[in-house]
Amino acid sequence: MISPAVLDAAAALLDACRARGWRLATAESCTGGLIAATLTAIPGASDVLDRGFVTYSNDAKLEVLGVPDATLAKHGAISEPVARAMAEGALARSRADLAIAVTGLAGPGGGSPDKPVGLVCFGLAQLGKPPHSERVIFPGDRTAIRQAAVAHALALLRART
Repeated sequence: MISPAVLDAAAALLDACRARGWRLATAESCTGGLIAATLTAIPGASDVLDRGFVTYSNDAKLEVLGVPDATLAKHGAISEPVARAMAEGALARSRADLAIAVTGLAGPGGGSPDKPVGLVCFGLAQLGKPPHSERVIFPGDRTAIRQAAVAHALALLRART
């Protein structure tokens, strides 16, 4: 279930984009479409959200978003370079002005000292601006990590509007 605070953040983002005539795209791995689902929970989102890509596998990141194979090989799927490339690919393959990408490790297993459970990398691409990326480690179980990633992604987008 989407919290009222996150729905409010999504509505504010949509309003800000609408006021600027901007469209959004999402490229999601660990969130599996939850960012797009949160945005589309708001009536009228279709005039802002252009499209969402769920690229859970590395093959999908390569084929759908054009993430370079060398970037995946060098940094791994859960990395800032891949998150940036995902966002840039979503921007290039849409009619959006702004794109967010998320790739991470929601657990419960699979973590390592370099990439612990809860690590989520975000990429942000905007027409006419250099891409941005960051990594955050969220606490909690799989559901909490994914929900926190959605909220953080919306905040990153809102900061650009």
